[in-house]
Amino acid sequence: MTAADFIPPHANLDKLRAAARDCRGCELWEPATQTVFSAGPATAPIVLVGEQPGDQEDRQGAPFVGPAGQLLVKAVDEAGIPHDQIYRTNVVKHFRFTQAAPGKRRIHQTPELRHMTACKPWLVEELRIVDPELIVCLGAVASKALLGPSIRVTKDRGTLMERETTLGPRQFLVTLHPSSVLRTPGDKRDEAYAALVADLRVAASALTG
Repeated sequence: MTAADFIPPHANLDKLRAAARDCRGCELWEPATQTVFSAGPATAPIVLVGEQPGDQEDRQGAPFVGPAGQLLVKAVDEAGIPHDQIYRTNVVKHFRFTQAAPGKRRIHQTPELRHMTACKPWLVEELRIVDPELIVCLGAVASKALLGPSIRVTKDRGTLMERETTLGPRQFLVTLHPSSVLRTPGDKRDEAYAALVADLRVAASALTG
């Protein structure tokens, strides 16, 4: 079973978001608080795709509201991209974590290929509905899910790439996930953040150029 079993036919974004609440396409739904789907307008020309919701996203039910999300908002603003031009989502819609005991801190676990595969039908439908000009892959999980295993963030980041999709040719851009910026040691963090902003400026210029 995958997310495809839960997707209603001919759904708009609201119906898709509502259906995702009951997704049982993989086992991640059971320990998670809720499905975390997306945010942003269905007419956005840019889609930002991350890995999965984190602890705060799982608790609040919205993507990119934790520390990494706040850093992303800052970077988007610095890059000069209006918020109404961005749709934000993740490859995996449930928080994968480990927890030593109830009440203990929940520790992020990277989703496996089987989770990405099970959940990808949601993302495919989102992209069909939004039909963006540019898809920005935040980090390795999103990059591999959408562009294949040969993509390397450190090697390929910041460069516009055109790929054929079910929607026709679309522009893609790979960059750092904001959580990786936060994990960067203090003396290198400013450099990592500047790289994220620089890549987002490339995304901004792609829309105007």
